Amino acid sequence: MGHCCCKPYYCLQCLDKTNESALVKEKELSIELANIRDEVAFNTAKCEKLQKEKEDLERRFEEELRRLGWQQQAEGQELQERLQGQFEMESARLQEEHHSQLLRIRCQHQEQVEDITASHEAALLEMENNHTVAIAILQDDHDHKVQELISTHELEKKELEENFEKLRLSLQIALAPYQHLEEDMKSLKQVLEMKNQQIHQQEKKIIELEKLAEKNIILEEKIQVLQQQNEDLKARIDQNTVVTRQLSEENANLQEYVEKETQEKKRLSRTNEELLWKLQTGDPTSPIKLSPTSPVYRGSSSGPSSPARVSTTPR
Repeated sequence: MGHCCCKPYYCLQCLDKTNESALVKEKELSIELANIRDEVAFNTAKCEKLQKEKEDLERRFEEELRRLGWQQQAEGQELQERLQGQFEMESARLQEEHHSQLLRIRCQHQEQVEDITASHEAALLEMENNHTVAIAILQDDHDHKVQELISTHELEKKELEENFEKLRLSLQIALAPYQHLEEDMKSLKQVLEMKNQQIHQQEKKIIELEKLAEKNIILEEKIQVLQQQNEDLKARIDQNTVVTRQLSEENANLQEYVEKETQEKKRLSRTNEELLWKLQTGDPTSPIKLSPTSPVYRGSSSGPSSPARVSTTPR
């Protein structure tokens, strides 16, 4: 508005212009106020719509959360039952396998002991038979040699008697001066018989020593065989002891595994009970921790506002 050079109470033209300008401004303000009211009404309706959508979304979230809670509980119960069944089946299978393996090892050990015992007895019987046969052979050989020595001695004795008789007959006259010649011959004969007896005793001692040597050889072989059998039996017993110790360790590991699985089952049961209690009580101070793989968690992370973060406190 331009400035007037006249006084205000004398200038009607200036007053008319001022009133006209005020009316224009009032009209503009009325239009702006109407626009503001329309915008407020639009924003109010939009806010009410958003609030209604928020309540619907909260209600659907609570229903979905409750449904997922029951579903998780059912799946947890089913998983627990399936794991319990698998655990019982696996435990029974391992126990049966362990029992069968122990029984098989015990049977093998018993068979090995029986085989070794039978082999040992058969070896002893065979050595006794061989010893008996060897003694019989040596006895026959000894009897044969003794018979030969007796025959030789008888022949020599007979020859000496014949020679002595011839000498006695042919020198009867010449022997007259020698009255003690017969006694000397008898003494010589006795000496010869003593020598023969000594030779015979020595031969018997030699034969007995040979028998003892052969017996010692046989006994040494027998001892070596028995020592080898004892070493084999000791090695088998050590091996069976190692296998038994390994089976005992496996049994201890199995018991530890059973205890761990039992603790894990108890932990899952407690978790399911806590989840069920929270779902039933609806305690807002105990938020439910959803797994990142849960459908609700994935759905909430895809939009601009996460339903999991919406407060469920009643208004």
